[in-house]
Amino acid sequence: VQLQASGGGQVQAGGSLRLSCAASGRTFSSNVMGWFRQAPGREREFVAAISWGGGITYYADSVKGRFTISRDSAENALYLQMNSLKPEDTAVYLCAADGAQRRTYLESAYYRAGTYDFWGQGTQVTVSS
Repeated sequence: VQLQASGGGQVQAGGSLRLSCAASGRTFSSNVMGWFRQAPGREREFVAAISWGGGITYYADSVKGRFTISRDSAENALYLQMNSLKPEDTAVYLCAADGAQRRTYLESAYYRAGTYDFWGQGTQVTVSS
C-alpha cells in the first residue's frame, strides 16, 4: 500500500499550488483522508481532511478560505488546492488515509494524526516572500 504525494514546489507569496496524492495497492475511495504538514523543528500539524463520502471537509484555521481539499474516488486520488500561499505555509505536506472503510468520526478525530493508518512520503512546499 502506497500513498504518493506530488505537486509541491517553490512559489512566491500569493501564488498557488495543487498537491495530488495517488494511492496504490488498495482503494481508499471509502476512507477518510487528510493532509498534514511538517516544517523543520515543528510538530506535524493538521491541514485538511475529507470524509469518505466527500461531503464533509475540515480545515485548520490557518488555511481556511485559502485551501480546498477534494477527492476523486474513481481515480483513488486526493487533492489539495492551495491559493494565496504565505511563507508560513512552507513545509513538507503529507497525505494520509484511515485504514477503516465508511467510518464516521466526531469532528475532533479528523484533526488527529492517530486517526490515519497510512501515510505518504510527503512533498515539499516552499513559499518565498
